[in-house]
Amino acid sequence: MPNIKSAVKRVEITRKRTIRNTKLKSALRTTIRRFEEAMKISDRDEASLKLRKAVIALDKAVTKGILHKNAASRKKSRLTKKFNKLTG
Repeated sequence: MPNIKSAVKRVEITRKRTIRNTKLKSALRTTIRRFEEAMKISDRDEASLKLRKAVIALDKAVTKGILHKNAASRKKSRLTKKFNKLTG
């Protein structure tokens, strides 16, 4: 445990941010998993809706600093390719 007051504060801030980031990452993974589940049952309309939600969640993760923009772009591209295979 740090002795200096500013270091104590930094530890607390880091802990709070870690908790926040963990929650947001978990929610993002859940959104992507729900899209993949909709793909498994081959429900095109449901999958389309879930894809849209997943893309929005990925974009929000970028703005919150959870994901790098290129990582989010790669994930969106891969999800869209999966969706297009189902519909194509």
